[in-house]
Amino acid sequence: MPSLNELVRAHTDLDDADVDWLLRLMADWQIIADLSFADLVLWLRDRDGRGFWAAGQMRPTTGPTALVDDVVGTFLPHGRRPMLDVAWANKRLIREGNPEWSNDVPVRVEVIPVRRGDRVIALIGRNTNLLGVRTPSRLELAYVQTAADLTLMISHGHFPPEGQRSDEADAPRVGDGFMRVDASGRVTYASPNALSVYRRLGHTGDLAGLVLGELTRRLVPPRRRPDEETLSAVLGGRAARAAEVTTDDASVIVRAIPLRPRGERIGALILLRDVTDLRRRERELMTKDATIREIHHRVKNNLQTVAALLRLQARRIDVPEARWALSEAERRVGTIAVVHETLSHAVEEHVVFDEIADRLAAMVSDVGATGRRVAIRREGSFDELSSEVATALAMVVTELLQNAVEHGFPTDEEAFVAHGREETSDAEVTLSVRHRDRRLQVSVADNGVGLPEGFDAVGSTNLGLSIVRTLVESELGGHLAIGRNPSGRGTLVTVDVPLD
Repeated sequence: MPSLNELVRAHTDLDDADVDWLLRLMADWQIIADLSFADLVLWLRDRDGRGFWAAGQMRPTTGPTALVDDVVGTFLPHGRRPMLDVAWANKRLIREGNPEWSNDVPVRVEVIPVRRGDRVIALIGRNTNLLGVRTPSRLELAYVQTAADLTLMISHGHFPPEGQRSDEADAPRVGDGFMRVDASGRVTYASPNALSVYRRLGHTGDLAGLVLGELTRRLVPPRRRPDEETLSAVLGGRAARAAEVTTDDASVIVRAIPLRPRGERIGALILLRDVTDLRRRERELMTKDATIREIHHRVKNNLQTVAALLRLQARRIDVPEARWALSEAERRVGTIAVVHETLSHAVEEHVVFDEIADRLAAMVSDVGATGRRVAIRREGSFDELSSEVATALAMVVTELLQNAVEHGFPTDEEAFVAHGREETSDAEVTLSVRHRDRRLQVSVADNGVGLPEGFDAVGSTNLGLSIVRTLVESELGGHLAIGRNPSGRGTLVTVDVPLD
């Protein structure tokens, strides 16, 4: 389905300001569709005058649809729909006398010119399913009258308003709570849902005849009020804006759209939404996030304490093998601490793993010093990973880098000769990352001495390799491959894990 911008560029001469006007109109036209109980279609005239393109469509949530199929992207040549041609030529609203029939449904069709300044830049087709028509209630009469006022505002260039757009996730809709106020801010009609919203704020009587701003100030304590000027402008219907009204027990979003169908403001449409439960859940989530971050922070501190204890113990042991084993354990504990430190600063349970990988590479270079200078560089990006994947992958990356540095570049020249290699001065380890089909492929390649003759990856008793294999296959559900570096020098280890 083509977008509005695509259709404008391909078929019209509308400029950026015109497109912005139409986008602001479409951000609010769900209100008009609901008040009209009708489907809306935005029509753009072809630059060559050959006809009209359907650039947008909105169905009502308050009544049955009149258009079963999506029409966006369709083209109506000149003469196919005479109402469009007449409305464009006369620059005025056109109503069809007799209903049209579509899929055995009688449909009343109206065409509304969309005016910006002194130009008509588009048309709106309003299509009402007449099967649902019955004797209207007070609510429906108020809806239809307000829709008529907004329609005249569109045709005179007074809508959309210059205030806030209503495409925010928590913006109130017609069904959430509907009121009309007159030019003095006095309520002339309030829907049952609007009454329920104000009862949540503490009001027990009817709303009709009350000045909305004065009533709300009595219900909302001063310490809970937003900017007084904004509150007065919104509740009085003088400004096209939204404000949030909060008491100790309730939170309500109020949005005003001034009504001036013929230029002079006659009142306003007020939409209300009770967001008490939504705000409560947001506070709970914020508390939960803060708690989780604090837990990660404390886990990091505890792990760093364990690492320090292991370091102290290693210094008191004279047996080289035992000292080396404790140092390895210290390094592995420190690796997990790095992940928890990053998670303690994260807003969500996802981390940007590139920072972790770079810190781990630096740590391996420092801790795993073998007397040789080995450069570790990263190619590609890990992007964001979940905390579960990040913790296991951090251990895997550290072990692979450590093995590459320690076993790929021995400390003496004799070890190189024993592997049939000459000692190299450009010792390098490359950590490569690639995403493919929701899988993460990580490889560690070195240009060191390579694998020893007869090396058996499956039967190896190396602790680091055993840890890597367990984490990759059991924790991450991936695959591990070890072989010679295709470049001819060193070893290549590849890890392939799913991200779902």
